Amino acid sequence: MTALITIYSTLITILAYFIGRKIYAKHPSPFTTPVFFSTVTIILVLLISGLDFKDYSPGKDIITYFLGPATVALAVPLYKNRKIIVKYAMPAISGMIFGLLVTLIIAFAIAKAFSLPPFIFQGLAVKSITVPIAVEITELYGGNSNISAAFVILTGVLGTMIAPKMMDKLNITMPFARGIAYGTIAHGLGTAQAAQESEFTGAVAGAAMAIAGILISCFFPFISKFL
Repeated sequence: MTALITIYSTLITILAYFIGRKIYAKHPSPFTTPVFFSTVTIILVLLISGLDFKDYSPGKDIITYFLGPATVALAVPLYKNRKIIVKYAMPAISGMIFGLLVTLIIAFAIAKAFSLPPFIFQGLAVKSITVPIAVEITELYGGNSNISAAFVILTGVLGTMIAPKMMDKLNITMPFARGIAYGTIAHGLGTAQAAQESEFTGAVAGAAMAIAGILISCFFPFISKFL
């Protein structure tokens, strides 16, 4: 029975994302982005079928297992386009540092303005980096890892919904720039969205996601002292 539930969980995850991509290709919209569509679809299927999240987890873990090789594979297009990356490395890193600092300052300002408890501030501060790093930083400073994970996932979903249309309206068409934006503001979910635009965009987003995690890890101890 457990094996059947695992197969079922894996299939609904794959089908939800596949259908989401098809719908987004025909009807592009913030609400039809594959990440948002598949997330909502999976939640609805679990509710309708009465399947508990603990039962769904093994199927989810199978797919998550392949994230490692997929992430490593992003190094191939990065290597192929290494000259472009070297050329724009300094502007990209400068932009990322500025953007992440603004994220931390806004989180700090919101926390102070509304007298939010420290664990809420910590969740807001790490919302633009990938979940594993965000959770480690939060736990290191005695915060609530569940709150941080929730903010990170919400930021990723909103980023994949809003960023494509926003960059189109601002006429940001360069794959390198779009990849930096996706990876910096929407981490793993943004990288998945970027990979749909092009292999190179996805690879740049993956690199930006990793660099953003390192930078936030460096900045966080200093700004947290002001809380």
